[in-house]
Amino acid sequence: MKKILLIILAVLIAGGLVAFMVVKQQSGYTKVLTATIVRQDLDTVVSGTGQIKPMTYVNLGATAMGRVTSLAVKEGDRVKKGQTVATIENVQQEASVAGQQAAIAAANTDIASNIAAEKTAEANLEHAKADLEQKKLDWDRAQALFTAGILAKQDYDAKKAAYDLAVASVAQAAAGLNQAKAQTDSARGHMHTQEATLRINQDNLNRTIAIAPFDGVVTNEPMREGETVVMGIQNTEGSTLMTLADMSIVTAEVKVDETDIVNIQLGQPAEVTIDALPGKTYKGHVTLVGDQALLRSTGIATSQSTTGTEEAKDFKVVVTLDSPSDELRPGLSCTAKVTTAHKTSVLSLPIQALTMHDPASDVAKPKGSVQAASQPAAPTAKPKPVQGVFVVDKDPKGRLRAKFIPVTTGITGATDIEVLSGLNQGQEVVTGPYKTLRDLKGGSLLKRDTVKVVLPSGSST
Repeated sequence: MKKILLIILAVLIAGGLVAFMVVKQQSGYTKVLTATIVRQDLDTVVSGTGQIKPMTYVNLGATAMGRVTSLAVKEGDRVKKGQTVATIENVQQEASVAGQQAAIAAANTDIASNIAAEKTAEANLEHAKADLEQKKLDWDRAQALFTAGILAKQDYDAKKAAYDLAVASVAQAAAGLNQAKAQTDSARGHMHTQEATLRINQDNLNRTIAIAPFDGVVTNEPMREGETVVMGIQNTEGSTLMTLADMSIVTAEVKVDETDIVNIQLGQPAEVTIDALPGKTYKGHVTLVGDQALLRSTGIATSQSTTGTEEAKDFKVVVTLDSPSDELRPGLSCTAKVTTAHKTSVLSLPIQALTMHDPASDVAKPKGSVQAASQPAAPTAKPKPVQGVFVVDKDPKGRLRAKFIPVTTGITGATDIEVLSGLNQGQEVVTGPYKTLRDLKGGSLLKRDTVKVVLPSGSST
């Protein structure tokens, strides 16, 4: 029994010595996470959420007052341009059109009668002119005979009277022809008035028939057959029969934070995902960047808001899908990721490796230096932190130490950021933990907790 206790005691002592040596060896070391600087493609992406909307849509409102007698389509149906989609009771309008068409037919008959009278008047004028020509010949002969003393005065006077009567007959026939033409023109004018009235009546009838203005989909149909609709007057909105959307051009209308809107430009590529269609991504491009800030809480433009409260704001961005599918429906929630910058094979480092640090705090005071008593203590200098990273470096003894290096950066990706200067490919930098990185000093001893290597594809091990 005593022998067993001695063995156990020896084991415990040996374990304690090993633990002591390990702790002593690791004292003064800081455990850190590291990553390697690599070259890879970087994309700066700005995200926004919103909904699917057609580029063109229209609310078909009532243009006549009355009862809905027919709805030829229902919500979700596809319609063609010119197709009748709804009708409103139109008995009076149809009767007005029919009556006016009959009036125009009667006016056409009157015109035909006046044209016939005009032709008769033309014939009478020609007959009078021929008779005048004959009477003129007789009068000329009578004048010659009377001058020669051959013709009696009575016969001479009769020839002159016949000639004068023929002249009067021509004038009368010409006046009759002018009168017939005037009556024809008057009849035509009355017919034009009747035709104008018919167009008015036809327009009133057309207002009772709703026609699809383009090929599209019925996205909303608030009315039912038998309900009464009214027209909008002044500032009062009228009844809406249905909403038609042209789904040949589909957009994603999203809201982007005000801090990101300055990076978005027309034509930039984007990827749109639909919440209701998981696993599918639609390519598109930016076609509109709003210039009005919208209050995030209400969606009202700041120019229309009467409150003076400061709150987060968004801007509207419209992404037009390059190849929309029939599965898309207006109002579906979506997320658009706009690529605002793209670079290939650039030097990059993980974003979490960047820190703000004052290099002056890394300089240690020389040992044995004594400040002169006659000199007052220098005031503490204000920290001047700069952007940089801690690089894993080796001292002459082969130990790992932190070395702060200022860096300048470029575009920012999802997890990495471009390095413009300060680092080289293959260098190892400290990426965390965050609290350790925040308090780390240049020259500190390091010990790798794990080694994080960022591959060019963006994956890590």
